[in-house]
Amino acid sequence: MSDPSAPEVSQSDLVVTRLGECQINSPMRGLRFVDDREGVLLDPSLEAARRRLATNELPPAFELAGPRERIFFDPGRTSAGIVTCGGLCPGLNDVIRAIVMSLHHHYGVPRVVGFQYGYEGLVARHGHAPVELTPERVSHIHEMGGTVLGSSRGNQAIGEMVDTLERERINVLFTIGGDGTLRGAHAISEEAARRKQPIAVVGIPKTIDNDISFVQQSFGFETAGTEARRATYAAHSEAAGARNGIGLVKLMGRDSGFIAAWAVLADSQVNFCLVPEVPFTLPALLAALEERLARRGHAVIVVAEGAGADLLPDAEERDASGNIHRGDIGIFLRDAIKAHFASLGVTINLKYIDPSYTIRSVPANAHDSAFCLLLGHNAAHAGMAGRTDLVIGTWKAEFTHVPIPLAVRARKKLDPHGWIWSSVVASTGQPIDLR
Repeated sequence: MSDPSAPEVSQSDLVVTRLGECQINSPMRGLRFVDDREGVLLDPSLEAARRRLATNELPPAFELAGPRERIFFDPGRTSAGIVTCGGLCPGLNDVIRAIVMSLHHHYGVPRVVGFQYGYEGLVARHGHAPVELTPERVSHIHEMGGTVLGSSRGNQAIGEMVDTLERERINVLFTIGGDGTLRGAHAISEEAARRKQPIAVVGIPKTIDNDISFVQQSFGFETAGTEARRATYAAHSEAAGARNGIGLVKLMGRDSGFIAAWAVLADSQVNFCLVPEVPFTLPALLAALEERLARRGHAVIVVAEGAGADLLPDAEERDASGNIHRGDIGIFLRDAIKAHFASLGVTINLKYIDPSYTIRSVPANAHDSAFCLLLGHNAAHAGMAGRTDLVIGTWKAEFTHVPIPLAVRARKKLDPHGWIWSSVVASTGQPIDLR
């Protein structure tokens, strides 16, 4: 995925924190262990290699994820915790299951608990008792959407959360969530270090918008694209079946338009794609829509929820995660399009589809399920090896360890000058500039 917003990175930014020296032989057998010196180049391009050769420097590289031959924690004395935060996403239960199964079968960890309703579950005064997660209890949860642990948004007192980890004797905490969750995980790891408590904090990137920097793809994204295509198919059928038919589909993407872009590439019957990274004006869009209806008699529009933010006044309120409550761009466009053609005396037939919550709550598809399994396994390996303050990522088809401070430094964006957006414009045939 393109990441034009990513800042310059040096090797020091990619160094993962370790709790200490790994002195315990791993109980895993019969597989290839990862050497700590192995890495994945941040930029494997020929041009980057030439620049490094000119300066005689080693290129920056992520630490490679995977099982280590020697680990930090004694498995028989280890307790682990899992928490899921933020909005729902396909694959949450798959990740929970993979972590539990890996800790149990690969390492023999005797106790894994789930903290209920996000970070609330780590604060005793909320009254959410931890749930024992055994292989039997999680054996079929991957067949369901949502999360068996529940979720919530918003900050909690860091000290109280670490108090709970100490009281429950948790050695490894797995946090499954987006950038807000990762910021919380970073704060927990810092507080644990301040208290000199050897608690590993390992993040698994959960963002259906696929907008975490230095993580090539997050789980659930492919399932979301598949489900979004059902909505665009329906929109096209409705539009093509009526005179001057218009299908308008709003998809997820508060700040990044990856889902909208990939849904459009998956369905070449879409005629306009509107994303947060590419500004448009209402007059330009309406003029292009007029031309499309006059020429072909129908049109399909896909809009990401964060597109056209400048057209809508920000509300005063923010949600529990601190995100500004914006107006609904889908409703805004629906009403504006209807009003525009009514003023021209042109009859249109517009169908508006918002499948967001349906998409978020479905079980993961086969590819995402396999991806979740590998994320969960690599998270377990990282935690048992005493890595902390990191998130499991993917980069150039390899699983990596990404320091959380780097992952949350900036939100990943679709590159308006990159190949993905160029392909979207080529597929839709929309004007290159809608301003």
